[in-house]
Amino acid sequence: MGREEELAVFHTALYGGGCSVLYVHGPGGIGKSALLRRFAHEAAMAGRPVSMVDGRMMEPSPTVDAEAERVLRDADAVLLIDNVEHLQRWEGWLRDRFLPRVPIGALVVVAGRNPPDMRWQADPGWAEALEVLPLRDLRAAEAQALLDSCGVPAEVREPLLAFAGGHPLALLSGAAVAVKDDRAGRRWMPHQDSGAGSRWMPRQDVVATLLDQLVGEVPSAAHRHALEICAHVYTTTEDLLRAALPQEAGTVFRWLRRLPFVESSSRGLFPHDVVRELLEADLRWRDPAGYAVMHDRLHAQLAERVRTAGEVDVVGAVAALLYPHRDHGAPAEVLFQEETVRKEDVGTLLQAAAEGAASAGCAAFWVERQPEAFRLYRRTDTGQPVAFSAWLRFAEPDEQELTADPLVAMAWKHARATTPLRAGEHLAVSRLWALPPYRATAPLMDVIQWRVIGNCLRAERMAWSYIELQACVEHVRLHFGMGDICEQAGDEAYALLAHDWRAVPPQAWLEQLSQRLLAAPAGGPGAATAARLVVLSEAEFTEAVRTALRQLRRLEALAASPLTRTRLIAERAGQDPAAALGDLLRQAIDDLRADPRSVKFHRALSVTFLRGAPTQELAAERLGLPFTTYRRHLRAGIERVCAGLWHRELYGTTARAYRST
Repeated sequence: MGREEELAVFHTALYGGGCSVLYVHGPGGIGKSALLRRFAHEAAMAGRPVSMVDGRMMEPSPTVDAEAERVLRDADAVLLIDNVEHLQRWEGWLRDRFLPRVPIGALVVVAGRNPPDMRWQADPGWAEALEVLPLRDLRAAEAQALLDSCGVPAEVREPLLAFAGGHPLALLSGAAVAVKDDRAGRRWMPHQDSGAGSRWMPRQDVVATLLDQLVGEVPSAAHRHALEICAHVYTTTEDLLRAALPQEAGTVFRWLRRLPFVESSSRGLFPHDVVRELLEADLRWRDPAGYAVMHDRLHAQLAERVRTAGEVDVVGAVAALLYPHRDHGAPAEVLFQEETVRKEDVGTLLQAAAEGAASAGCAAFWVERQPEAFRLYRRTDTGQPVAFSAWLRFAEPDEQELTADPLVAMAWKHARATTPLRAGEHLAVSRLWALPPYRATAPLMDVIQWRVIGNCLRAERMAWSYIELQACVEHVRLHFGMGDICEQAGDEAYALLAHDWRAVPPQAWLEQLSQRLLAAPAGGPGAATAARLVVLSEAEFTEAVRTALRQLRRLEALAASPLTRTRLIAERAGQDPAAALGDLLRQAIDDLRADPRSVKFHRALSVTFLRGAPTQELAAERLGLPFTTYRRHLRAGIERVCAGLWHRELYGTTARAYRST
């Protein structure tokens, strides 16, 4: 069933029009043995004597297996050697000693998990005699036909095909369970992986059986962990492995790249889809705590790559970060590519904006005003431009801009009515112009949203982000999970997804994203929700600091301070908020001693708030200062503390290691 291309090559060789040796290779369970049995049937039907040997049983030597030896005596014979990987130490003997003795006209088919050694193809003597056939998954129609032939109930086929794709062994194993349950009158209930969105997985006994056959034994715990990492992430590189396996990274990476079910791309290694899903499901079931530790470590490393990536690498870095959440928009195959917009692309942009959209004027306005904000998206197969996006940044409202673009006006209206921008902050509005056939195309939206998420995670001092939503509102909301629809614009299907990055900063959003995968299906009742921080104006913040200083010796009073829900305290994760606020205020007072010019301010604050002088008059007396001088020192010290803490609230405690967007 299926495999017409491979059968055609075999027929050509069988009837004397092709090579004398076929080398079939592919991962375990892909159907190599089944194909060899079909070859044997076709050869027998052609009247050719057929010998079939199993490499697991064959002992290669100058006196070969009797079945294999027949091909040396008969020019019409066909020899089929399965599981040749078990003859790896004898591969040179097979290539250089045994096969050259096969008479002209005889045909040998070799099948194994690994491709032939490069010396096969480098040797000019094998150039005409050898044909290499990599065996891939069945096509969709062939996979469907296989399930039909097994009598799989109709309601089972869709989830089984979604899991197994065209992998024959996975299809047959799932089909066997489904048919057995159906004949027993049991309702077939697929196992739902409770933490991985909507993906179906077979029962754990089937998972274990498939892993035994597809992966088999691994050399060590380090090799097993490398496989689990490779299954979890989009692509695996040696430096990614180094974070978890610093001593063995090079060794296990070389081992991974030689596995028959692992392929290579420009970004790194990745396993066959079925193997990936089985390894993921097995680890989540077998060691949930270990799975969580692995995910957290990899998530942190991939998030750091997003922050430090160069502009051209941002989209790929975000795609890798989101890949474990691929039920919500990280496909394995990227169908569209991003480019910066050049002057010669502007005409195409305006044409795309004009086709069925009322925002062509906005596109012309912004490409003139903020040309650096634009990105172009092309189909990777044809190079056709299909969409443009713009990431527009604003530090203050401009009447001309508000008049030119109603969505920008909407964003400013929302920000000012909710939590206005503070000094040095900005907001950003994401705009999109796409040709009509592509406006609801999920793969295109994915790539554009990866760029937007990268902008959000890399931005400095961004207060609000506003993402334009068009036809695929729910797709984008699931993909982002980081805001609310704030307003509808007129009669058009436009809205803005708003997020306050001061209330839920990038690190908190990333933690929420990570925990959502570990806790429950995205959007489910167990999904993590990030605690929102309060966003205070400078006046509100200063008043809160003044009040907290007066309450410094009363922990229960500090617990009610709005400062406990600000960025200042969020940076001290794991500590009681009230205790963290007290420590922060004491440290701010103590820091004044570092500057000789502010030592007098430190003394005034220390006596008043740390030592707890009952009255300001007594505090001045303890310091030996006139009351007016003491009051002046106290006021200046409080102002210094407020200013220093406000700066930390706005900018954080350390400089960011990545470039501003």
